[in-house]
Amino acid sequence: MNNFTVSVDADGIATFLFDVPGRTMNTFTDSAVADIDAIVAKIRDDDSIKGAILASGKANGFCAGADLGELGETAGGQASGAAREAALPATSRMTWALRALETVGKPVVAAIEGVALGGGFEFALAAHYRVASTKARVGLPEVTIGLLPGAGGTQRVPRLAGVQAALDLMLTGAPVDAEKAKAIGIIDEVVEPGQALAAAKAWILAGGEGVQPWDRKGYVMKDGPYSEAGSPVFMMVPPRIMSKTYGNYPAQKNIARCVYEGFNLPMDAALRVEARLFLDTQQSPQARAMIRSLFLSKQALAKGGARPAGVPTYAVKKAAVLGAGMMGAGIAYAQARVGIDTVLIDVAQAGADKGKAYSEGLVAKAVAKGAMSQQAADDLVGRITATTDYDAIKGADLVVEAVFEDRALKADVTKRAEAQIGPDAVFASNTSTLPITGLSEAAERPANFIGIHFFSPVDRMELVEIIVGKATSQETLAKALDYCKQLKKVPIVVNDSRGFFTSRVFDTYIREGLEMLIEGIAPAIIDNVGRMTGMPRGPLELLDDVAIDLVDRVAGQRRIDLNLPAPVAGDTDKFLIDMIGQERWGRKNGKGVYDYPQGEPKRLWAGLAEMHPVKISQSSPELIEHLKQRLLYRQAVEAARCMDENVVTAARDADVGAILGWGFAPWTGGPISLIDSTGVAEFTAACEALAAQYGERFAPPALLKTMAEKGERFYPAPKPLAA
Repeated sequence: MNNFTVSVDADGIATFLFDVPGRTMNTFTDSAVADIDAIVAKIRDDDSIKGAILASGKANGFCAGADLGELGETAGGQASGAAREAALPATSRMTWALRALETVGKPVVAAIEGVALGGGFEFALAAHYRVASTKARVGLPEVTIGLLPGAGGTQRVPRLAGVQAALDLMLTGAPVDAEKAKAIGIIDEVVEPGQALAAAKAWILAGGEGVQPWDRKGYVMKDGPYSEAGSPVFMMVPPRIMSKTYGNYPAQKNIARCVYEGFNLPMDAALRVEARLFLDTQQSPQARAMIRSLFLSKQALAKGGARPAGVPTYAVKKAAVLGAGMMGAGIAYAQARVGIDTVLIDVAQAGADKGKAYSEGLVAKAVAKGAMSQQAADDLVGRITATTDYDAIKGADLVVEAVFEDRALKADVTKRAEAQIGPDAVFASNTSTLPITGLSEAAERPANFIGIHFFSPVDRMELVEIIVGKATSQETLAKALDYCKQLKKVPIVVNDSRGFFTSRVFDTYIREGLEMLIEGIAPAIIDNVGRMTGMPRGPLELLDDVAIDLVDRVAGQRRIDLNLPAPVAGDTDKFLIDMIGQERWGRKNGKGVYDYPQGEPKRLWAGLAEMHPVKISQSSPELIEHLKQRLLYRQAVEAARCMDENVVTAARDADVGAILGWGFAPWTGGPISLIDSTGVAEFTAACEALAAQYGERFAPPALLKTMAEKGERFYPAPKPLAA
């Protein structure tokens, strides 16, 4: 065995320690799956073995699941007929290995310390008893990357936990702690950390049997689809899935099908149902795109995949944050959380203290939940120095400017802070729209100046957008990426441009919603269709959330910088100005496109219809599909323009940035993946038709036209399954 070590003690208990060589966390590679066959053979054929324990040889967890790198390579075009049947043995290999394990005829126990997720938890589910430490977390998160549990999870969990709990676990993909897992029946015993192995052995010695409940004669699953208790559960699954996914994700539908179609079948037949539906799901464009963007590309970027070579690793020990507002306070917390001593500066001490209080509030909640010790909380807050004194910046390895979006103010704090730092320190601006090259003109060392655009709330958002100005050195870029890695963030690298990538493309979603509003389409239709595309919110809702006055201020600065004429009636900028004139700033003052009465649900502002009378108040399937196309394609064509203009140089940066930055429909894999899955030629033709109808904002860039003519793609074409 290449990935497991085995020992047999005097009591005849064999312990198989999962320890994949050269990896910090166990994952199921093809090699590890092959080892399950060897484990089964060892347990079955060695008469000295009375029972077996499955445990981890790594301190950080049991198993994180399947190796998605290998899995992503096998996700190709839709398989059917002979190709589909030929692929099944390979894609269901782990299924039958685990089935052999649970029918080996001797008791098998999983001893779980740390995380057991996806295929790792399915490995544990094939055991006859599961012991977990109090710090363990288990779950089946496959749905978050467009897949379903494909190694028996959709059949074993419903048999152990019941249909309702099983669907809750698999449709959300959210892991649960050990106590919750025991309460729903997927963990049998919870022990203190470090005691799982001993408890597992004790169960075997106490007479634990090596037979699963579903393999006992007369076994019948509870609460079937035609029973009084089960019927409502099964009846509500389709509307529940549709209300959450709008039909964009085949994984959720196929999970429900696995549970329904496999209900009360003999386990071997139920596993065959799951195996076929897993293959269908794996081969879908959604799964292919989501695995690539949300795992492979995201992981590569988080590890510094865009880092320039040849620059020594840079460790930030002390950093300063200029501006203690929401963004600055969040950045200070993110730094202190990973051990960076942080100076948080504001114009008034009260403002600086308020910014530090943000961290105090976060750690207080963590302590109350038991997620952090009081000592760790005190240490984190103690690393933040709240002050108005720029002298405190001395010795900082990096400075992040996070003040108000005003050029003069940014120039002032840049000069004051730069006077306190050494020649090798990095100076970063957290601006979301102002070009970095222009801001760097206030710096004495523009080569050390870079954009580091965080997203709010900083403590929860993974993405950081790194903006390279014309004078920014490759050394500074490398240092900025090392800093992001320290913070455990996912960075994308873009070249300088107004709005960079994320703000520029995100703005098109809101603007297209406003275009529809001005055309007379009912606001409720616009926002409902926005959610139906897979976006987290409708475009008008997001306008209120972002703040109308902020969007207007950015638009105003753009008109000034580019010497553009004043907006006229029918322009989206004019809509913003008119809303500001009526003091409608968005959710923050309770008045925007929607009204936000205290303690009541939001409702559309009645005055909106006076500004732009509704001409289309009824939807139809054709209208919905057309509006969905407009909202998604408007963003995707702008992302393609960013690539054409060299703002973004890699498709993976665009896709990961879009999904993590503003929640671009994850089922697509990102805007560039959407173009590929549509077909570059088909997408280009559709945009040309939209441009003819609605204007140049949909016009495809030269890059797309050239690629369409040559039959090119942004990503390699998926490999079809061989028949």
